[in-house]
Amino acid sequence: MPPRARSKPADELAPVRLVVGDEGLLVERAVSTAIAAARRQDPDVEVRTLKANEITAGVLAELVSPSLFAESRVVVLEAAQDANAEVTTVLVEYAKAPTDGVALVVVHPGGAKGKALVDGLKKTGAAVSEAAKFKPWENDRRADFVRNEVRQAGGGITGEALSLLMEAVGADLRELAAAASQLVSDSGGQVDAEDVRRFHRGRADVTGFAVAEKAVSGDRAGALEALRYALDTGVPHVLVADALADAVRTIARVSAAGRGDPGALASRLKMPPFKVKKAMGQARGWDAPGLTRAMALVADVNADVKGVAADASYALERATVELAGLAGQARRR
Repeated sequence: MPPRARSKPADELAPVRLVVGDEGLLVERAVSTAIAAARRQDPDVEVRTLKANEITAGVLAELVSPSLFAESRVVVLEAAQDANAEVTTVLVEYAKAPTDGVALVVVHPGGAKGKALVDGLKKTGAAVSEAAKFKPWENDRRADFVRNEVRQAGGGITGEALSLLMEAVGADLRELAAAASQLVSDSGGQVDAEDVRRFHRGRADVTGFAVAEKAVSGDRAGALEALRYALDTGVPHVLVADALADAVRTIARVSAAGRGDPGALASRLKMPPFKVKKAMGQARGWDAPGLTRAMALVADVNADVKGVAADASYALERATVELAGLAGQARRR
């Protein structure tokens, strides 16, 4: 039976490492960490970076062959989805018996193109670094990412501060990483909500989350005012649409969980307790048909802002009005 793909830590040197995903920051970190691991073993290690569609099978075979002078080498092969059949064969065969002193890092964005190479390398037991982009709804993964950034910077962060930071900065991992590091440095280690408000003053007030909170509370005028202010200050349409979707999904999850202690529900739902408590208040009056309509509404506007609608701003305004209307109906029940 062939060896299974390993989730060997990225800071350990692996003879063959497969980096799979299209999140630029995570890809860059996986590659740079692999190179750093090689340099810890040999500060003079040679690093060669090439595109898969720019080399032949013969050139690749030469690159991963033993050096005449036993010099160590890291070969980084980018855009592996573009590797031709011959290069793919060389890579998979090499991974079965890698050369001492040569570390091969293969970068593939994921997806169907070139999947045979990914599957082949995994079957040989290549170490795997996952670097896929986070989906808009994967707030739990994004929160774990921020916590880890704060921890690696030598600090800690409260649940409320974490939520506020994500609302203030948005979904971009580079911005979240930079903000987390800066907050730890400026706060002295332990980051709380006041630190986030102080260092991101103004930003948290104009994000899509401010729009969403007013919309799901039935505050039509307040939601529209927040929306116009957010768009006027440059908040991307997609972030507002994502915030609307997150607010509706949170209410739906909390409603489905039933009544109970917010702390217990938070543990079960893997959400911050204050967020559960807020959603419990927002969920009053909502019924299954209303939530179904709201879910369809936020799904449509997410598609609208990503190219379906001719005017993304108008699509957001219409969705905000309709969502506030549904929330108003729920509160009148």
